[in-house]
Amino acid sequence: MAVSAKPVVYLHVGEPKTGTTFLQQVMWQNRPELARCGVLLPGMRPLAHWRASQDLCGVQQAPDDPVGPFNGAWDRLARLALGAPCVAVISHELFAAADAEQAARAVASFDEAELHVVLTVRDMATLLPAEWQESVKHRTTRAWDDWLGDVIDRESIDPDRRRWGFWRVHDTLEILRAWSADLPPERVHVITVPPRTAARDLLWHRFAEVIGIDPAAADTSRARSNASLGLAEVELVRRINQALPEQMPDWSYMHTVKDFLAQEVLAGRPAAGQLELPADRDSWACEQGQLLVDGLKASDYDIVGDLDDLLPQPSSGPRYQPGQVSSEQMLDASVHAIVSLVSDRVAAREQVRAAQELAGKQPTVKDALIALSERHAAMRRVRRGYWYSINFLRTIRRAARSPRKR
Repeated sequence: MAVSAKPVVYLHVGEPKTGTTFLQQVMWQNRPELARCGVLLPGMRPLAHWRASQDLCGVQQAPDDPVGPFNGAWDRLARLALGAPCVAVISHELFAAADAEQAARAVASFDEAELHVVLTVRDMATLLPAEWQESVKHRTTRAWDDWLGDVIDRESIDPDRRRWGFWRVHDTLEILRAWSADLPPERVHVITVPPRTAARDLLWHRFAEVIGIDPAAADTSRARSNASLGLAEVELVRRINQALPEQMPDWSYMHTVKDFLAQEVLAGRPAAGQLELPADRDSWACEQGQLLVDGLKASDYDIVGDLDDLLPQPSSGPRYQPGQVSSEQMLDASVHAIVSLVSDRVAAREQVRAAQELAGKQPTVKDALIALSERHAAMRRVRRGYWYSINFLRTIRRAARSPRKR
């Protein structure tokens, strides 16, 4: 890798459901190896990149959110990237939601660097089922047909379609216009997502080519993809969403339902069938793919991969739909989920009991909370925030008691 006179920053801005989780996992799980290649991932962990995306895009944060404030997260991450000795990579798919003004602010943050913007793009026929499933894991209660009809028949023809959630992060040509306004086109890289039949690490090879490193420097077997759910499992989560009280905070939902129930418990089950786009939507998906390919061909962006990857491939098997899920399949998925939740609760209680026996004392609420925090990331953050607050207050009190120097 050639050393530049100023830092080189690659800002991977999305899109969601285009292999971003896989790419981020490859980089974070191989962070020391990439550092030896001169590539820095700024921040302590991936959460820093997510928080920066929320800050840049002006997302309103719930006051009881335990992850810490978004305010200033973008500027902090940008400063760390500017301090990279050679190359820095910032990656989160929700940067795709930035409007033109927010994208301009981000680009201006790197006036002292050579900034490159990277966008990963996927064909519409496989993107739509993946996005509906992801929306269910983010608490939507909408059925597939209802959601799909809105995205295609109503939102896609809106002259200002980026005001809708799906199109805000998937109106590819408009996203590229926003992010490329103040950059030379050769520093805007569009990576096509390979078809499902391609080698698992091909997307990483394309990304590594863009950031200028040998793809063999990273072990892709360490990475996980954002696992998809079977039809019965995603329908189970959707029905749970319908039954959950509205008062449940979104951050609590994300840790309990999305991260634990959906990702850890249900995603590991053998899928009886994967959701496919209905046949009567094929012509629309092909038309959208061709419009995107034509637009990219007419641009001067750096295209990495094959533009034919953005054209839907003919379906070679049955097209599974949520209406085909049987009562037996739903019951099987439900029992599996209940068993996992009960086992998790029993294990947590056993941990508390073991800790109490080891300490030779009666159980306390504090013991239970500490044991719970050892098992759940959300509780660990609450516990860490509590101790940070206590230590901060102690520092203030000590300072108040100390005589002031004159």
